[in-house]
Amino acid sequence: MTTLLFQLTIMLGWGACAAGVAYYCLHIARQITYVTLADGRRQERALPLAFRLLLPFAGNLRPLARHPALRQSRALTDRQLVMSGFDGLLSSDEFLAIRFLSPLLFGAVWSLAMLLLARVDPTLREHLTPLCLLGIVAAYLHPLLWLRRMIRLRHLSIQRALPFVTDLLTLSVEAGIDFMTGLQRTIERRRMDPLTEELVRMIHEIQLGASRRTALRNLAERVNQPDIRSFAFALIQADELGVSIGLILRIQSDQMRQRRFDRAERLANEAPVKLLGPLMLFIFPAVFIVLLGPILARVAGNLF
Repeated sequence: MTTLLFQLTIMLGWGACAAGVAYYCLHIARQITYVTLADGRRQERALPLAFRLLLPFAGNLRPLARHPALRQSRALTDRQLVMSGFDGLLSSDEFLAIRFLSPLLFGAVWSLAMLLLARVDPTLREHLTPLCLLGIVAAYLHPLLWLRRMIRLRHLSIQRALPFVTDLLTLSVEAGIDFMTGLQRTIERRRMDPLTEELVRMIHEIQLGASRRTALRNLAERVNQPDIRSFAFALIQADELGVSIGLILRIQSDQMRQRRFDRAERLANEAPVKLLGPLMLFIFPAVFIVLLGPILARVAGNLF
């Protein structure tokens, strides 16, 4: 009777722990994360669930993340967070702490799951150590891969939106409107996307007293995208040399349109090569089975 009561108590304790963990995960999953833009508006940012689960514990590893040996990693992480648009939501210390916590927690959960599977299937015991190490390495690399993916998606969005914004600015300046006025009107009529967010930040810097050259140079360094750098440095050079901004914008618009056409042409030329793999793996075997299957079956029937 005592043993049964002890086992029941243990089961209830594990059940309460599991319920608590499930409630915590559901509560974190329902939270919505925002960043505050330069003009005071808030924009939603989607952090991965794993990050939101680990973020409350990141403060415990902040002394480790601020170690002098990680100074270069913090500086690089700061630049990457700014490029990805998450600089108002994650700090470099928190991101490095998440990178340390991720293999400890999720790697341990993965290793425990592999141990349980090895008990069910004894054939997995030979590969248990490589599988556990694979899970730990994947948990460690996941934050870095996620951050690089966010940067790539943000750069792609800016690359697609910049030619349209440049055309609008060109028309505004050629119609006699001042560059900053045309830029503000263009932003007011656009939906909030990564390019609009960066332009809002640039305008806010100018309103706080920075020169237009400094704001454009900060924009190029902050985004670190080739089209934005070309756009910003062309305007800086026009401002320094006294060249007409309308002419520079027209030239930039034509160049961006040509680069966009070249990128589309390059992607179209790469499409047949990318289709070759699925074609060889999935389509050709099915065609061969349909065409040669009846013939091979008839030959086999005649032989045997």
